[in-house]
Amino acid sequence: MALKQQQALKQTQRLSPLQMQVIKLVELNTVEVEDRIKQEVEENPALEAGDNELSGDTENEDGEIIENDLTQEEIILGDYFSEDDIPDYRLNGTGGKSEQNFIEYNNYDDKSLSDFLQEQIGLLNLDERKQLIAEYIIGNLDENGYLQRDLQSISDDLLFQQQIEATPLQLEDVLYEIQDLDPPGICARDLQECLLLQLNRYTPTQAVRLATEILTNYFDEFSRKHYDKIMRQMNITEDDLRDAIHEIISLNPKPGNSLGGTMQTAMNNITPDFIVESYNGVVSFHLNNSNIPSLKVNRNFSEMLMGYIDNKTSMSADDKQAMLFMKQKVDSAKWFIDAVKQRQYTLQRTMEAIVALQYDFFLTEDESQLKPMILKDVAERTGFDISTISRVSNSKYVQTNIAVYPLKYFFSEAMQTHEGEDISSREVKKILKESIDNENPSKPITDDQLTKILNEKGYIIARRTVAKYREQLNIPVSRLRKKI
Repeated sequence: MALKQQQALKQTQRLSPLQMQVIKLVELNTVEVEDRIKQEVEENPALEAGDNELSGDTENEDGEIIENDLTQEEIILGDYFSEDDIPDYRLNGTGGKSEQNFIEYNNYDDKSLSDFLQEQIGLLNLDERKQLIAEYIIGNLDENGYLQRDLQSISDDLLFQQQIEATPLQLEDVLYEIQDLDPPGICARDLQECLLLQLNRYTPTQAVRLATEILTNYFDEFSRKHYDKIMRQMNITEDDLRDAIHEIISLNPKPGNSLGGTMQTAMNNITPDFIVESYNGVVSFHLNNSNIPSLKVNRNFSEMLMGYIDNKTSMSADDKQAMLFMKQKVDSAKWFIDAVKQRQYTLQRTMEAIVALQYDFFLTEDESQLKPMILKDVAERTGFDISTISRVSNSKYVQTNIAVYPLKYFFSEAMQTHEGEDISSREVKKILKESIDNENPSKPITDDQLTKILNEKGYIIARRTVAKYREQLNIPVSRLRKKI
């Protein structure tokens, strides 16, 4: 075939830089957005951060949602420069909300596990070579305090990276030194070793000796709760086994979690993205923007760009390159400012819809008041795409008067009773959990029995659905819940 040229007209969809920025920012929670803004301000000289936080207040009174005093157009299309230039436009403000009106939960110390172990290593009588080996082993511990890598791999790494030649047997000697440090059970290679290391520090009572023997010789039987087999092979009574099990379950299977590094601490802090308050039958909510600064284009940078543009005809090649660089940075700053504002608007509209759909729950915080709600319900109410609602609900938290909930907590499937009434699957899970909490520990309720209980209460549910809900609640099967 002969080659020839021809014209064709077609339509294609492409995301603009602003749309891509919005998609990325919507997925982030409040803490991550703060870090993202700091990063952008450092990298872009045309972007400047102010002192005040972004406004994002929305109130709901008497069942009606009151819009923020910033309109949609103002939020998306607002000016990019300082507030002095736009006196009629309130870019920032708290809307009467206290900046301290949120809770940050932190269950971890600021000192990391690595730092804590390093301090103790310094107190041991180790030569310089062993101390370097100990520090390298500590650097290979996972977040739970376990050494998941085998000693041969660590030996190879030490040789290539630190030029230290050490056999696995020599590494094991240093490993034993680390295992004597606090917290007990640290640097174990598996759960069995972790629990035994902790038991070795206990006073050797009869129960502790039995617990040690069970973990040493019958660990698989214990993990599968084959108690009859253990009693028969060890020739002990049920009371003896009960005392030994009590000692074992008092141990910490994740010793590294008692301390957290900087990243761990950040991951285990919960800073709510939304604050919902109910008072005298009125529900109000606002975004937690206390640490998110206002953004604007740097005026000096912008004036320099305008000066280059005004003298465009007499510019040299270097001046043109400088102008293109500055224009690129100013455009990037404007896109980022628009993206942050669009994120605030998207989160505000989404939470507004969730509060309206779950208004009764936010008034009472009674789990039985939760209504069935899926992503599609919120998408239809806000006009956003389902994928946008999914991004908003990911890794976001809501603080109410008495608790902090993941945003996904309010989404649940719809189920029907025998009367045809729609109920939330959350209500079924609550009944399922209560039934298991009140069961006889020596004779746990099976999934078949749970299905029968729920059917007798009027809930149409299959056994496989009960098993799915039980797994979602992190409740093991009946065999593993058995106690003596």
